[in-house]
Amino acid sequence: MSILARASEPGSGPAYPWTVIAISIATLIVLLIDLALDAATSRLWIEFWGFKPESVMESLSDERLHDRNSELLSLFTALFSHTSGLHLAGNLAYLWVFGIPVERGIGPIRFLMIFLILGAFANLFVALQIPDLDRYIIGSSGGVSAIIGAYLGLFPTRRIGLWLPLGLFLQFARIPALLVIGSWFTLQLLYTVFGPMSGAVAWWTHVAGFVAGLAAAVALRLISGRITPNRRALERRVRRYRNPDSADPVGDSGREGAQTRSLHDSGQ
Repeated sequence: MSILARASEPGSGPAYPWTVIAISIATLIVLLIDLALDAATSRLWIEFWGFKPESVMESLSDERLHDRNSELLSLFTALFSHTSGLHLAGNLAYLWVFGIPVERGIGPIRFLMIFLILGAFANLFVALQIPDLDRYIIGSSGGVSAIIGAYLGLFPTRRIGLWLPLGLFLQFARIPALLVIGSWFTLQLLYTVFGPMSGAVAWWTHVAGFVAGLAAAVALRLISGRITPNRRALERRVRRYRNPDSADPVGDSGREGAQTRSLHDSGQ
C-alpha cells in the first residue's frame, strides 16, 4: 500500500486548474442530488446519466441513428455520475494529482477535450467489448484514465511523490512516473483479462482511456515538435565538442519545463 502525494512540480500554466475544479464540482453536484433522492427516483437518476452497452450498440446498428442521439450522448454524461462518495473520491484523487499538471501543460480546452472525448471513447469501447450487457455503467474512470495516460505521454521522465509504509512509519520517496503509472496500468490490464467482464467495475474503461490519453499526448508533442531527443542530444554533443568550457544551457528539468510551456502556449 502506498499513498500518492504529488505528481508534479509547479507548472507554467494557469495559476488555478479551472477545468479540474469545474469537473469536480459537476460530479459532486450530481452525486449529492442522487443521495438526496429516494430509491426509486435514484434509479431513474442513474439511468438518466448512465449508459447501457446493449442500448448503445442498438443505437449504432439502427439506420435512424439521428433519432437515438440520447443513447450516444449518455457516453459523455456517464462521466459525471458515480455510485457512491467513495467511488467519486477515488476518481477525484487521481484527477487532481495527474490532472493539474496536464491542464497546466496543454491548457484547459485541450484538457477538457481529452477528458470528455477520450472518456466517451473508453465508454464506447466497453460497449463494444460487452455489447449484451443490460446494466447501466457510470463513473469518470474512462476520462480520468485518459488524463493519467496523457500525463505519462507529456512528462515521461518526471517523478511522483509517494508515502511508502515502512513498518510503523511512512517514508516519502520520489518514484519515476513510468514505474508508478506502469504498475497501475499492469494491474488494470490484469483485472481486465482475468476479472469478470460484467462485474461491478468496467475495467475496459481504464485500459481504453489510458491508451487513448497516452496516444493523444504523444501526438500533441509530435505536432509541437518536442519529441526530438536524438537530434537534441546530438546538437548538445556537438556544442560541447566545439566549446568544451560552455555549459549546457538547458538541463533535464529545463527541457521538460520548455516542453510544458510550448504545449500550453500553443493551446491558448
